Amino acid sequence: MRQGFDNDKYIELQAANIRKRIAQFGGKLYLEFGGKLFDDYHASRVLPGFEPDTKFRMLQSLSDDVEIVIAVNANHIEKAKVRGDLGITYDEDVLRLIDVFRDHGFLVGSVVLTQYAGQPAADAYRHRLEQLGITCYLHYPIAGYPHDIENIVSDQGYGRNDYIVTSRPLVVVTAPGPGSGKLATCLSQLYHEHQRGISAGYAKYETFPIWNLPLNHPVNIAYEAATVDLDDANIIDPFHLEAYGKTTVNYNRDVEAFPVLKAMMERILGESPYQSPTDMGVNMAGCAISDDEACREAANMEIVRRYFTAVVNVKRTGTGEEQVERLRSIMKKAGVNENLSPARAAALNRERETGAPAGAMVLPDGRVITGRTGDLLGAASALLMNALKAVTGVDGAVRVIDEAAIEPICRLKTEHLHSMNRRLHSDETLIALSITSAQSSTAAQVIDGLELLRGCDAFFSVIISAADEALYRKLGINVCCEPKYERVSLYHK
Repeated sequence: MRQGFDNDKYIELQAANIRKRIAQFGGKLYLEFGGKLFDDYHASRVLPGFEPDTKFRMLQSLSDDVEIVIAVNANHIEKAKVRGDLGITYDEDVLRLIDVFRDHGFLVGSVVLTQYAGQPAADAYRHRLEQLGITCYLHYPIAGYPHDIENIVSDQGYGRNDYIVTSRPLVVVTAPGPGSGKLATCLSQLYHEHQRGISAGYAKYETFPIWNLPLNHPVNIAYEAATVDLDDANIIDPFHLEAYGKTTVNYNRDVEAFPVLKAMMERILGESPYQSPTDMGVNMAGCAISDDEACREAANMEIVRRYFTAVVNVKRTGTGEEQVERLRSIMKKAGVNENLSPARAAALNRERETGAPAGAMVLPDGRVITGRTGDLLGAASALLMNALKAVTGVDGAVRVIDEAAIEPICRLKTEHLHSMNRRLHSDETLIALSITSAQSSTAAQVIDGLELLRGCDAFFSVIISAADEALYRKLGINVCCEPKYERVSLYHK
């Protein structure tokens, strides 16, 4: 796939910039880490060449200086808030994050429960952490937050919070999701460090919007599309423009909160080290773009994907029309429409020609391959097999999977699992292909093509099953669906 981002350069620049910021504050920095530390697939889609674990690898280059603090809102624990992308609660995700960090050699110093007010579920969770040997601190609600600066920056405000004991120069404050209290945790620590005569600073690490790209650059517009459910927007940072006469891009929420944040830092440190929200950031992603046109094309595709995700969600749930309307406006601003990918036209044409649900995929060399629902394979399975044969040079007319491998799976589904659909989903198709590969070198050759499909775009004329969508996601194939079901029904499983 066409690359537009220099991953190695980014890791080097980013690590150097963070080290520079640590030195600026005398050797101690609290870094609020926004977004995903790993599995950042949005960034890898809009910045082709950016690896999903790039930020994680960057931190690994600083690992001897890094300590992780994970913040989680006690109210989120009480309400059993769930991460939409993983389907697990925030409290469970904290444990998952700790395991991942530790497996990669990071020091996870502690967990802080923010907004703690004696919630029973939070108390139980705190006890669970203690049983697991994880240090847990409590931060409390502060009356008048965030506007009553005098009360916030006092012994009754931040001073009432537990002081989090840390031992490394770079303290990364991360969380399972938004609203977890990362910023308040960083500022509370600044207050306590200052009270103890310890020099320390604060910075923010957000990948998007990219501050040194134009406001209406597709990469920044794609971030608006990704956060459409928050009803926020990218704007010019007025504080940076006034202070330095330079135009930079920031998020409206950060711009709105900056005057209060600056006042807090002035109260804690005597003067604010920052004159704008842009000043607070350490992100160097914009400096590692190697092919701007490739990133523009990739970002435009992501905007359209977000639109189809939204319209399919409306079809599934009956809610979210306002997000669809906003995404239409975002597409108009970017100068794109739902027909941007040639896969859509190919899939819809194949459905019209055959009368069966169909899919299409744009291969790395630009070819568009199609597949349709048949007697044994659904549209997602047929498309996957046709694409694999195309990228591995196997004749499309050759039957790669032995019917002896397919029929037992079909019988299992219908006769024993009582499924109404005997056709193979894409994961089941790969199992049948794998069984066949034990005796067939052609099947083994086709399996080896899976990695070649990573980053490809697929479009289906109907909403595909959750199993098919999950398999495509694992393979790194981007999926869009026309907002209609294969059959007329009230219940779709």
